[in-house]
Amino acid sequence: MKRARQRHKVGSVVLDKRRKVWNYLYCEDGVRHTRTIGPMRFYPTKAAAWGQVENIKQAIKPVRTAAPIVWALVEQYRTEKMPKRFSTRRSYDSWLNNHIVPKFGSCALSVVQARPVELWLQHLALSPKSRREIRGLLRILWDFAMWRGDVPTQRNPMELVTIRNASKRTRKPRSLTVDEFQRFIVQLGEPFKTIALVCVCFGLRISEALGLKWSDVDWLDGMLNVERGIVRQHVDDVKTVNSHGPMSIDHEMLEILKTWKQTTQFCAPEDWMFASPVQIGRLPWSYPMVLRVFHRAASDAGIGHLSTHTMRHTYRSWLDAVGTAIAVQQRLMRHASIVTTMDTYGSIVTNEMAQANSKVAGLALSRKVIAN
Repeated sequence: MKRARQRHKVGSVVLDKRRKVWNYLYCEDGVRHTRTIGPMRFYPTKAAAWGQVENIKQAIKPVRTAAPIVWALVEQYRTEKMPKRFSTRRSYDSWLNNHIVPKFGSCALSVVQARPVELWLQHLALSPKSRREIRGLLRILWDFAMWRGDVPTQRNPMELVTIRNASKRTRKPRSLTVDEFQRFIVQLGEPFKTIALVCVCFGLRISEALGLKWSDVDWLDGMLNVERGIVRQHVDDVKTVNSHGPMSIDHEMLEILKTWKQTTQFCAPEDWMFASPVQIGRLPWSYPMVLRVFHRAASDAGIGHLSTHTMRHTYRSWLDAVGTAIAVQQRLMRHASIVTTMDTYGSIVTNEMAQANSKVAGLALSRKVIAN
């Protein structure tokens, strides 16, 4: 009886004499199971067959890994995998602190499944794009848990979550006409007038414009190098790899930069181009301050609401207006791609880019521009 109980507990190795194959017999939850160990030619003795039983046990051992608690997983993600770029971290922290952790923080990750997440997102008073960002971050957390081995590798359940109209904008991007832009800059004092001109003549993001230093200007060859961005007064890399690179400066725009350099008290090569006197030149003017000035100027000009990014949208529209080829536009906008074909096969020569930039600057500076 004692031997039978021992066999029930650890199993037994039995030879199938007809097939000359060793089998491992065991019980699990009261159910008898059989696993093949191998033929006698590989395991000539019973002891040799028993030597393989431990490997079989490991293979059949059920996985009972408890899914991590979401808040603990979030903290681990922040330590190990959170992107280093300040603006990206800031965005992720916002979604985590304001939405994900309050909703799922005390739950096991296994609770964060497609259906409850989709129903929750549908009732959030956010734009489709914002809901898509939250879904994307939940997907990242699931991938991170699988990468760590906290949960078995499987299909990410967030792939099943559908966000309707996620690719549609809730607000149509605005571009200014030449007349609207002229009325706008008349209302701006320095350095905000030059900031607006830099943004609209080069299509820079406001973070890139505020991140310019005088050393970024090649005065001899008339080139502007975009090397960095600054977000909420944190210096960081530019948004994408394609955002780097020199841009041709129109001769009249070059004169405007020279005039501003002679005007500002911060004109050393390593000084910020738009250094703030409030910060004693240690930092440029802040984005909120620039935005407030732009809003006030737009209101005074009677052209309605605009954002700093309106300058970049305007640049893109004006490139079209002066007849710029789409492949040239893709390079000037410093996008990774407009379409894959143009990104892969477009070939741009420097003088085409310089001509296009000069035409846009001509619109901003009220020169007569004739499209080719």
